[in-house]
Amino acid sequence: NTRMIQELLAAFTALSTEEQLHAVVLTGEGRSFSAGADIKMMQETATLTEEQNLHDALQLADLMYTINALPCPVVARVNGTALGGGIGLIATSDIAIAVESARFAFSEVKLGIAPAVISPYVVRKIGETHARGLFVTGERFSAERALRIGLVHAVVPQNYLDEAVQSALNELLNAAPQAIRAGKTLAMNVAEMTYEQARHYTAQMIAHLRTSQEGREGLSAFLEKRDPSWQTQPTKIDK
Repeated sequence: NTRMIQELLAAFTALSTEEQLHAVVLTGEGRSFSAGADIKMMQETATLTEEQNLHDALQLADLMYTINALPCPVVARVNGTALGGGIGLIATSDIAIAVESARFAFSEVKLGIAPAVISPYVVRKIGETHARGLFVTGERFSAERALRIGLVHAVVPQNYLDEAVQSALNELLNAAPQAIRAGKTLAMNVAEMTYEQARHYTAQMIAHLRTSQEGREGLSAFLEKRDPSWQTQPTKIDK
């Protein structure tokens, strides 16, 4: 609902300034990851003007953009079903790990609407061919299919979910925070660049990273056979 959208936006906006953050975990409480829009809110939108609905939709658009653009990786701990806008939260995450029992659907068409605001992120994640089929049918699909089309990166048994998420976090904890951010930026941007743009952008980035404090520390640690200064001990997920 509107309150959750505003609270998530505030949380991710605050987290965006934490430069030493290795990752943020996004998950649901209870049996579902996110069942989509609150029914009461959906009923209220029908009584609003188109202009008022535009304002409401733009808040969700701002949330999706903020999560997607978070400098550090977002790990989606998909603990159950994700419908409608809930899939948008997964699509804006960098790493998504789902339980085998999770079910997914772009159910908007069953309510006479469409997955409009989340579509830029979903189409980029699963591709046009899968989006064209799933957006128009609203059919439910399995975690295995979500894995096959690229919506999630791993599917695990329920009792292994926390271990799988922690394993991903441990990998991130072994990586340098600023290098992680650079890697995310590369993955999100280089495919849309021309050759000349990518040539200069990537060369400038690696030159900067090599001479950065992290770059010098990483090379020194490797040559000296020791852990780099940024490496931290694995910790349990902070909820």
